[in-house]
Amino acid sequence: MAGIKSNRRERIKKGIRKHLTGSTERPRLTVFRSNKGIYAQVIDDTTGTTLASASTLSKEFAGSGNKVDQSKEVGKLVAEKAVAAGISKVVFDRNGYLYHGRIKSLAEGAREGGLDF
Repeated sequence: MAGIKSNRRERIKKGIRKHLTGSTERPRLTVFRSNKGIYAQVIDDTTGTTLASASTLSKEFAGSGNKVDQSKEVGKLVAEKAVAAGISKVVFDRNGYLYHGRIKSLAEGAREGGLDF
């Protein structure tokens, strides 16, 4: 009974990744959520490289408030780094998580930061 939720997310994640791939002109913005923090990476799947990343553990991150507010700040931070790297369009990979709460907040923050998806 302990691993049912994680197994469900892994199944959803595999289904999403069948259809989503990040290219050089439109990389993939992927999200990982833990109990304490949230992490975001912009990945080019053709070369397998991370182009930009941000998390609640980043040195640049100085957020406070609840986890939803922190997620929005991480979204803005990763968007700022991606725009500085010359990336404006991405494909959003929610990584099997439902699109609400912290995931939705991160996506909104990334849109405010200048990313288009």
